[in-house]
Amino acid sequence: MAMDKLYEFLTGPALWIAVIIFVGGLIIRVAWLLGLSRERDKSWHDFQEPVWAWRSIIHWIFPWLSVSSRNQPVFTGVVWVFHLLWIGVPLFLGAHNILFEEAWGWSLPSLPAGLADWLSLLVIACVIFFLVRRLARPEVRILTSPWDYFLILLALSPFATGWLAFNQIGPYGLMLNLHIFLGEVLLVVIPFSKLGHMVLYFVTRSTIGYEFGARRGARVW
Repeated sequence: MAMDKLYEFLTGPALWIAVIIFVGGLIIRVAWLLGLSRERDKSWHDFQEPVWAWRSIIHWIFPWLSVSSRNQPVFTGVVWVFHLLWIGVPLFLGAHNILFEEAWGWSLPSLPAGLADWLSLLVIACVIFFLVRRLARPEVRILTSPWDYFLILLALSPFATGWLAFNQIGPYGLMLNLHIFLGEVLLVVIPFSKLGHMVLYFVTRSTIGYEFGARRGARVW
């Protein structure tokens, strides 16, 4: 009974609070970064060309276009797969789409349950790869703080608990509520941490592209 009440709270008021903080926090951060950019870098804003912003973004979406990415093919591949699945699996998970339909009246196409299960395992494997890499490579380990490890484990936790709940390993009610709770904690933390790059990445890459275009414009003039 207690687990049922906790589930109702987590999928009701707690979910709304987490989503509002997530969306509002990201909007505020993007607006602040754009305002700071215009304040500090007024000169290159005169040479903004959207084509350079899109070129910068596409060079990450298709990593084989980047020389630095081609020099680290395994790491680049794991990063690309992780980001694609870390965002895609939750969005297209059948159970999540039921919640979307109940809460907001709309849903996305759903992945087959078995495929989503294997893709969740692939996300977990990617996170394990990142952890081992950070621990094994001195040049990466020295730049990693305890907070970074916490964020990596937090990014992993909804997938791990969701996989355990789906496969009914451990107490189902506990695992399900942990999965929802940790997912909501993740939503709240994202806008105020490095994990915000899931959205802020587009701002950063656009800035890099604009800067490159500005240099070309400066040379022309």
